[in-house]
Amino acid sequence: MTDDSHIGRRLREVRSWRRLSLTAAAELAGITPAYLSMIERGLRPVTKRSTLEALADALQVAPTELSGSPFAPTDAADAEAHAAIREVETVLSTVDLGVDPGGEPAPWPQLRDRVIHLNAVLRPEADYAAQGRVVPGLLLDLHTAYVHHPAHRRAVLVGLLHAYHAAAVLTKNLGVRGLPLVAARLAQQCAEELDSPEWLAFAVWLRGNVAGAQSRAHQLAASVRGADRLIGSDGANALQARGMLHLNAALAAASMRDADTVRTHLDEAAALVERLPEQRENFAFLHFGRPNLGVWRVSLATELGQGAKVAELARLVDPDELPAKARRAVYWTDLGRALLTERVTVDQGIRALVTAESIAPQRVRNDVFVREAVADLLRRARRDAAGRELRGLAWRMGVAPTG
Repeated sequence: MTDDSHIGRRLREVRSWRRLSLTAAAELAGITPAYLSMIERGLRPVTKRSTLEALADALQVAPTELSGSPFAPTDAADAEAHAAIREVETVLSTVDLGVDPGGEPAPWPQLRDRVIHLNAVLRPEADYAAQGRVVPGLLLDLHTAYVHHPAHRRAVLVGLLHAYHAAAVLTKNLGVRGLPLVAARLAQQCAEELDSPEWLAFAVWLRGNVAGAQSRAHQLAASVRGADRLIGSDGANALQARGMLHLNAALAAASMRDADTVRTHLDEAAALVERLPEQRENFAFLHFGRPNLGVWRVSLATELGQGAKVAELARLVDPDELPAKARRAVYWTDLGRALLTERVTVDQGIRALVTAESIAPQRVRNDVFVREAVADLLRRARRDAAGRELRGLAWRMGVAPTG
């Protein structure tokens, strides 16, 4: 393996292809030529969405063109997950709501149990290989059931929304371009057919969640409109859907470096958490509530580059209160990224990333910002205990050799 993970090399290649000077590209991205030069030479990592997206916009390419994702698999599970993408793509490109895809319709109770297993076991584990084995067939069977089990049509539509959610997140987190948005749009069709305010809001959230890098301003506006449509709906599910839309809006604002708008939407989400009843359904398995709100605060502060404040916010969160490993891994990932920005906390940051990887390896190893941070650290790592720990993480991620 070779250390080809840093974004700078690809950035320099694309800029040269576009025939843009360093100064012109930097001005378009809203950064200084000196900073851009350091990125291109691998002296500064790109570890925030706002920077990556600004550079991609300046060069008129998708962020994935600069990040190099999807990344080559590093173990059997990762390879299996990537291999499943083709089957997921085939299903997404061939199914239509109301059109029988063929095959023998499965009994609804059996399909219901498969959806429950997807939501309660596979997605919380962030096991993309297992999801890749399940999601394509489940989507086909649910579309068959929609035609052959009219008595269960509403339940089937909810099952399809869950399956499309899994397909969107699976392909997004493996770095596949295009498919996440296809899955989100197909989910939107199901939500429109279901005609439920909270599921329509979920569809807006999902589209923004998987396609936000293409237009953060659109993501922000759509999330605000979706949340506003739920004003007056006081059911627990509607409150959770509205809260997630405010968090989506906050992420869009953070990516646009608008701290005031981030704070506004975080406050709105926090107010909705306080209105939730103690006993409630975990709507759409999004885990909206106090623990997850704390994780979002950590993530947003990391995105805004708030350094020491991230550690303060992290101390207020108990990640073990989150039942989903995927969310716990996000907590440790973002905390680690923030700690890496301060020289005195680099070792703590590395340990946080290793913790995240131990919780959800497939998710963490395919995170472009983790890979960029690790590659940067590896180039300047000290050969002490922390350095060995870092080199082990880098090797498992396929970023660089351990020697």
